[in-house]
Amino acid sequence: MSIPISLTVNGKAVQASVDPRTLLVQLIREHLQLTGTHVGCDTAQCGACTVHMNGRAVKACSMLAVQAQGASITTIEGLSQDGTMHPMQAAFRECHGLQCGFCTPGMVMSAVQLLADNPKASEAEIREGLEGNICRCTGYHNIVKAIQFCQSGAQPAAA
Repeated sequence: MSIPISLTVNGKAVQASVDPRTLLVQLIREHLQLTGTHVGCDTAQCGACTVHMNGRAVKACSMLAVQAQGASITTIEGLSQDGTMHPMQAAFRECHGLQCGFCTPGMVMSAVQLLADNPKASEAEIREGLEGNICRCTGYHNIVKAIQFCQSGAQPAAA
């Protein structure tokens, strides 16, 4: 049995027919071929699958696709505009806020939400705000530095 759903993904109307058990992350990766959203743990612990739904960060591995009916979804691919990186993406690049890169899309999406909710977050608040995202490589130092860089409004050096 398939269920028809309609939603907006990265500003584009999407219609799909999905099995009722299809996770939102499966719809994004497998049906829409937007593979920047990663599957890390399948238990909503690591945050690699974080996307924005109706302007709020959610873990796409813990939601059914049918729960996104009528929603507006932004993935890491939709964060940049007209080929220009989002300031948070640029900050991660500038501050080397990644190592293997696996957690980076979810980390960036969570960081955008973090600063939207608390634009003047302290280092401790940034670290607390990232608790739902796991990075096994970096030790978080440069991730926090990248968020602070974005928060400051500083401009990355020319590439």
